Amino acid sequence: MKFVIITHVVHVKKNGKYFGYSPYIREMNIWEKYIDELIVVAPLTSRELTEIDDSYKNKNIDFKQIPAFNITSLLNVLSLTFKLPIIFWKIFWAMKKADHIHLRCPGNVGLIGCIVQMLFPNKIKTAKYAGNWDPKSKQPITYRMQKWILNNTFLTRNMKVLVYGDWKEISHNIQPFFTASYYEKEKSPLKILDLNETIKFIFVGTLSSGKNPLYAVKLIEDLIKKGYKVSLQLYGEGQERNALEEYIFTNKLANYVTLKGNQNRKIITNAYENSHFIVLPSKSEGWPKAIAEGMFWGCVPVATNISCVSDMLDYGNRGILLQRELEKDVQQLENILNHEQRFDSFRKKSSEWSRKYTLDLFESEIKRILEK
Repeated sequence: MKFVIITHVVHVKKNGKYFGYSPYIREMNIWEKYIDELIVVAPLTSRELTEIDDSYKNKNIDFKQIPAFNITSLLNVLSLTFKLPIIFWKIFWAMKKADHIHLRCPGNVGLIGCIVQMLFPNKIKTAKYAGNWDPKSKQPITYRMQKWILNNTFLTRNMKVLVYGDWKEISHNIQPFFTASYYEKEKSPLKILDLNETIKFIFVGTLSSGKNPLYAVKLIEDLIKKGYKVSLQLYGEGQERNALEEYIFTNKLANYVTLKGNQNRKIITNAYENSHFIVLPSKSEGWPKAIAEGMFWGCVPVATNISCVSDMLDYGNRGILLQRELEKDVQQLENILNHEQRFDSFRKKSSEWSRKYTLDLFESEIKRILEK
């Protein structure tokens, strides 16, 4: 089987290997087990590798480089007029060569892939829609276009679209799905944590306005003011780092809030194991992987009620659904911090739920999809 991936993920080539954002690469390495030839259509850059990069296991990749692009300014829009023919041409010929077309959405490249795949109605196709599928959510027009095309059974045929959550008013193209980070063999007993020690909160994700890390800092700040012995570690990098550093310095939070930057999987896992809460006050998510990972290790999830998060947290029965109203959300936290039994119950329920979604199950589902 010739399998083509159309993705916006920016890749790096080092020592004959292709690297990219590790959660995406690790997932595609599972798909790779069941294919013969791999074609990747994606942007390529020469930047240095980071802790959050990983490489494909397949050494014989037919890589089709396309220019990276965005439409955030007039200049970028003008330059896109020259790039579009190249991108369309390379995606078209890669799809023509392939037996199976796989789209990574949402994203600018994914949108073009959604359009080009209509020219191949008889080819087998899958799409991983990693964003929020909720039809009621406010999203960029390019995201809404991708969802509309993928859901339309006339424009998109022979396609299985893997989405997070179980939604109404969807076509037979759409298949509720999940993601995973750990294998069954990686399970180990939860570490014993109580609320008499320093209560550790963890944030894992890009330091961007969309992930809203400043709100996590403000939650901790208010708990400190109320006399709670708490701390917050933020793992990740992004445009909000300088603003966070300034806020932490101005409000004298350096003893309580630490910016850890990008770290490898082992360090992040160790942080999950030793933290009481995982907090993610995002404005938009698909399947918040950091929340699922934290729950796997017994972190009580504290997350915004968006996308499929309410299902993940059982509508507040195994975690806190943030309203992004500081006073109300702090009160929700206090209701757990002052009740050890409730905290222990949430930890247990969170872990039991997350540990059902292992990479073993994920791989078996991928194999089933590819064999159809």
